[in-house]
Amino acid sequence: MRIGELARRAGVTTKAVRYYESLGLLTPERLANGYRDYDEHDVRLVREIRALSGLGLPVERTRPFLDCLAVGHRHADDCPASLAEYREAIDELSRRIAGLTARRAALITHLQQAAHRNSRVPATREGERLMTDYVNLPPDLPVPEDDGAAAHLPGTSVPSLELHSTGDSTVRLDALGPGRTVLYVYPLTGRPGTDLPEGWDAIPGARGCTPEACGFRDHYQELLTAGAVQVFGLSSQETGYQREVVERLRLPFEMLSDPTRSLAQTLGLPTFDVTGLTLYKRLTLIIRDGTIEHVFYPIFPPNEHADQVLTWLRANPQQGTGR
Repeated sequence: MRIGELARRAGVTTKAVRYYESLGLLTPERLANGYRDYDEHDVRLVREIRALSGLGLPVERTRPFLDCLAVGHRHADDCPASLAEYREAIDELSRRIAGLTARRAALITHLQQAAHRNSRVPATREGERLMTDYVNLPPDLPVPEDDGAAAHLPGTSVPSLELHSTGDSTVRLDALGPGRTVLYVYPLTGRPGTDLPEGWDAIPGARGCTPEACGFRDHYQELLTAGAVQVFGLSSQETGYQREVVERLRLPFEMLSDPTRSLAQTLGLPTFDVTGLTLYKRLTLIIRDGTIEHVFYPIFPPNEHADQVLTWLRANPQQGTGR
């Protein structure tokens, strides 16, 4: 068939078809007179490109799906490479959402400051949407159950992963140095003027990241005295978002960003899904000399967790450290 018929049947323009060919996504046969000759497989490929583009995938990243059809699979996403492309696209969207959420929060803050700078009326007067209180926990939060998702972790070696920190550096998890490191893993930290995911309070163990961080802040020196060499928080949020939290809450320790959840993949850490996001379930690792010595999971209530870690450190002193 000619290019015009292909374009009509696939629902695209002839210009789009030529663009796909320029990328090597279509390789039609050539007739003796030099005209391109398209077949039913080409129609299928163009329709697939169009469908994937509708999902937001750039045309040049549809190749794994087309290759999957080329080797005889019934569906373009039956192959591991196609699934990997899905995951990468989802991770990119998650990073964009986090960045946009941070920008939205900053704009809301500036709006509230500007709108009430010369007014005696408080910003939270009746009729305005109250800023979410992330510091205090509702009394009826559901308690997470131990599903055994962290039972395999004690005694496991920490993988060789480098994660960006809020200290403008990278931290390699298998090179934390001697002694105990407290690494608390959390879903996401909210901030004033920013909505939490829908149904957040109804998810067992989800709510409470800010009170948990404040707990580690308030007990930080006691944790060091009890034997911790260092403390880190870790989530899948971007470093820029985490940096705002560190500055606003005045945290004396760094946060580590793992937007692709690489630690979950290498160690099998538990996660959960909400509103299109895959987030870490709350847990804390005590890492000693490159090995996970102890795991706190599940964690509840999160605002008392730092004290739970402190109690464990005091009850389990390291031998030969002088502490």
